[in-house]
Amino acid sequence: MENIQKITKDMTIREVIDRYPETALVFSKYDVGCIGCFAASYETLEDIARVHGTDIKKLIKDLNEVVKDR
Repeated sequence: MENIQKITKDMTIREVIDRYPETALVFSKYDVGCIGCFAASYETLEDIARVHGTDIKKLIKDLNEVVKDR
């Protein structure tokens, strides 16, 4: 069976948090504090990873792990 990612690097933080509130803990783990800021509405996960020096593949993997049973 194919493993389809629910969360992708081109999604905004706001999209992810609105759909999957439980991902807030992952953002906290990565020290991404802009969950509630204005940038969360337009910056993609890839943008945030670049700004915070985070490995985007690992971030996406961890986010999808949290929502895998949904």
